[in-house]
Amino acid sequence: MKSLKYLFILLMALPVVGQDFQSKKDKTLWNDFTYDVGNIFGGVGHAYSRPFHWKGNDWANFGYLTGGTLLLFTVDDQLNDWKNGFREDIPDFVIDYGHEYGSPENNYMLTGGVYLAGLFTKNEKLRRTGVLLISSATAGGFLQQVSKRIVGRARPKSGASSSTFDPLHLDRVYDYDSFPSGHAMLAFSNAYAIAKQFKNPWVKAGIYTVGLVPGFVRVMDDFHWISDVAFSTVLSIFIVESIDRYLDSKYDEKYNDNEKKLSWNLSFGPNTMGVSLRF
Repeated sequence: MKSLKYLFILLMALPVVGQDFQSKKDKTLWNDFTYDVGNIFGGVGHAYSRPFHWKGNDWANFGYLTGGTLLLFTVDDQLNDWKNGFREDIPDFVIDYGHEYGSPENNYMLTGGVYLAGLFTKNEKLRRTGVLLISSATAGGFLQQVSKRIVGRARPKSGASSSTFDPLHLDRVYDYDSFPSGHAMLAFSNAYAIAKQFKNPWVKAGIYTVGLVPGFVRVMDDFHWISDVAFSTVLSIFIVESIDRYLDSKYDEKYNDNEKKLSWNLSFGPNTMGVSLRF
């Protein structure tokens, strides 16, 4: 009778042991990698599908973004003339950094490096950060490439005004691919995603500042208008936030549980307009 009791306990324990062994077996480098790749594509698809699920506040935020871009559009030429007065005062290393950091090849070297570090060290939080970086860059990068061909806005260095357009081209038309700014979008996507790892507001502000440099430099060197960069920067925040919330359901490690959603505040006064974004 006692032997039957032991046999019963053993049979009950076998499924538990088997499940534990299976979970350890499934936790391989290859399985982690394929899981993460699936989440990268899932994150991109999630970001693109969000407008179909927007509600009142979401449409209000998009309206603020559109309205702010249009307001900047009306003064792009004047702002471009004004900034030419201090272009030579900017150090060369800032200009070089701004052009190089926001380029797609350098962007994916950084994001890929972060992801691989997390993968090989089995650090889920770092893996998730890498997935967020890669999927945000992919979603924003593809969107801006398509938008450039549809909008066909003249770059400042073309000599044309900010209201000059040559839209709807399958191939990229150089000097008419100003809107939106790919450098600004990629650079600030990275900065915004990385800043999520920190709670200190000064650290966040420092990271955001570094992320804003490529967009600033592209304006200074006549590759983009201010409205191009402003739109791209805010849109990158939308993309990162959307994908990050999607990844909450895919990974145990979360770092935005206590974060508030985006909130906007518009203020108007005599000859002034203010827009604040709280994140």
